[in-house]
Amino acid sequence: MSGPHVIRGSVSLPEAELMWRFSRSSGPGGQHVNTSDSQVELRFDIAATEALPPVWKERALERLAGRLADGVVTVRASEHRSQWRNRETAAVRLASLLAEATAPPPKPRRPTKIPRGINERRLREKKQRADTKRGRSGRGWG
Repeated sequence: MSGPHVIRGSVSLPEAELMWRFSRSSGPGGQHVNTSDSQVELRFDIAATEALPPVWKERALERLAGRLADGVVTVRASEHRSQWRNRETAAVRLASLLAEATAPPPKPRRPTKIPRGINERRLREKKQRADTKRGRSGRGWG
């Protein structure tokens, strides 16, 4: 691994809590693919971890509820031919997933009032357009 994968701020993924599993990647690849376990499956137990602050853990469990199996999130990587690069990809993917899941909720939108001038201009332009279209009809010519 190339070092600790930071989630956000000073919080990073603890290497001791990451569970790795390796298997053969699917798809074409010649003779090499039959002998190397390059696909990586990375598992992280969000429910049992002490690395995340309690608020973040609660947020992650709530937001990732559809992806969790008994509080464990799983990430797979098999894009690269080397196991090492797939490990890097899986760890980065897990860190970004947790960063997104633990992010604070966005501030609620404060509704703003449309300025009167803008509304009046819109209605004036609408009336002009209606007059233009009304003038195109053949009524009153004959």
